[in-house]
Amino acid sequence: MRGFLGVDVGSVSTNLVVIDEYGSVISLIYRRTQGQPISAVQQGLKELQKDLTPDIKIAGVGTTGSARYLSGVIVGADIVKNEITAHAIAASHVAPQVRTVLEIGGQDSKIILLRDGIVVDFAMNTVCAAGTGSFLDHQAARLGIPIEEFGSYALNATVPCQIAGRCSVFAESDMIHKQQMGYRMEDIIYGLCQALVRNYLNNLAKGKDLSSPIVFQGGVAANAGMKRAFEEALQMEIVIPEHYHVMGAIGAALLAKGTVRNGETRFKGFSVSSIDYRTRSFHCKGCENNCEIVKIQVDGKTLACWGGRCGKWEVQNPEEADLLVQASTTSSVM
Repeated sequence: MRGFLGVDVGSVSTNLVVIDEYGSVISLIYRRTQGQPISAVQQGLKELQKDLTPDIKIAGVGTTGSARYLSGVIVGADIVKNEITAHAIAASHVAPQVRTVLEIGGQDSKIILLRDGIVVDFAMNTVCAAGTGSFLDHQAARLGIPIEEFGSYALNATVPCQIAGRCSVFAESDMIHKQQMGYRMEDIIYGLCQALVRNYLNNLAKGKDLSSPIVFQGGVAANAGMKRAFEEALQMEIVIPEHYHVMGAIGAALLAKGTVRNGETRFKGFSVSSIDYRTRSFHCKGCENNCEIVKIQVDGKTLACWGGRCGKWEVQNPEEADLLVQASTTSSVM
């Protein structure tokens, strides 16, 4: 059986998914990145190999996420795409008529508008952590509530509190104040969910035509309170896919499936999980842009470089990359 691997490496989570030729999920791995994307991908591949049956052969690989170039070099990606494309493809696969995608991950949030399966508009928020998974994780830990129970607390609210949600610092301060005033925990938590939804809609959706069907994906979609708050604010039903937390990886796998048509994949095999990869960075002195270039090496040999504005570092030949690196006058450990 042919399988297609999708890898989504973000700042908080690293997700690997294998789909079959019909786009159904065969296996998935969801793990924390913990600031070590290379290790997270390698450990994910080890877990994935154990989970897959021997008759499944990887016929194509796609990568996405903030570390998509890095993970693409490690696994041998056939296609490398940004998160907007990957999430849009995945949403269209599970809900073919989707017109709006709400995506909230660990460190950023996105909104994608589609018409007839084509992305016509999008927006990303990478500046403020308010409303993202890491912020909700922090608040759950501070309140002594498992993050898995955060949503159920919100659903039990009767009179939600008014929480300032435009800034994570102010939101936390406001929550502490409400606790000291004696408000119920359930009302504080749902008030926070409402504030975060208002912040999301005011920042990302302002001036945009949000219409149904609406798909909500990303790790924060697990929070039932956020789903309820979105439905109340938009007065529309919100659809949460079965594999909401790994939709980026599913999109990358679908893109790989559509890219590899001749049966020849660049996938390097599961053995890459034991290779000692090293990354370095240096500043290119080729022009006044002074771009910071990242290179990945094995045994001192450069496999690939990226990060420049002009594109000269994005070469496919490792020997050419080594020559470019040797010509650089400044280097430093990343």
